[in-house]
Amino acid sequence: MKKVYFTILASMLLSYTTCLKAQDVGQNAAEFQKELNEQYSDPEESPLKGKAKRFKGHDFFEIDSALCVEARFVKSLNALPFRMKTTTNRRPTYEKYGEAQFVLYGKELRLSIYQNHELRETAEYKNYLFLPFTDLTNGDESYGGGRFIDLEIPKGNTITIDFNKAYNPYCAYNKDYSCPIPPAENDLPILVRAGVKKPKK
Repeated sequence: MKKVYFTILASMLLSYTTCLKAQDVGQNAAEFQKELNEQYSDPEESPLKGKAKRFKGHDFFEIDSALCVEARFVKSLNALPFRMKTTTNRRPTYEKYGEAQFVLYGKELRLSIYQNHELRETAEYKNYLFLPFTDLTNGDESYGGGRFIDLEIPKGNTITIDFNKAYNPYCAYNKDYSCPIPPAENDLPILVRAGVKKPKK
C-alpha cells in the first residue's frame, strides 16, 4: 500500500514541477544573483570584509528552471529542539519544521527544513525557514561544506524550492565565521548544478 501511495504522490509532484516551469524562474534567479553580488561587494554586509571592494562576482551555475521544484510540504508534529552542529563550538538551537518531498531527475527525494529558535522570536525573521543541503557536486563544482537556501513558512501543503538560489555559507569565504553544517539527512544523491559554485581561490 505504501508503494502505491508513493507512486501516486510522485506523479502529483512531477505535475507540480511541470507547472512550475511555466513561471519566470530565470528572472527571479537573475535578481537573486544580482542582489547576492551586491551584498558581497558592500564592505558593511560582505563576509569578505576588507576585500569586498575587489570582489568581482560569484561563479554561478547556469540557471535551470528544472531545478526549481514545487514540493509537497509535510509539517513536523511535536518536533524536538536540537543543537545544530557548526564549524565551531557554537551550537544554535533549531527544530525540524517540516519536510519537503519531491521528484527530481526521476528520483523521489526528501529534504528536512529547519527553524532557528532565536530568529523566530524576531519580527523580521519570524517566518524564516532554513534549508541546508549537500549533493554530489560538493568539493568539486560546489563548496565542500554544502549550500543553503532561504525559505518562508508556506501557507499550504506545498513549498517552492529553487536550487538556483542556493548560496554558500560565509565560511566558504572567511574562516572567522561559524556556519551550520548540513545534517546528514539532507545529503542529496544527485548532482545539483544550480546556484553558487565553489568560490574562486
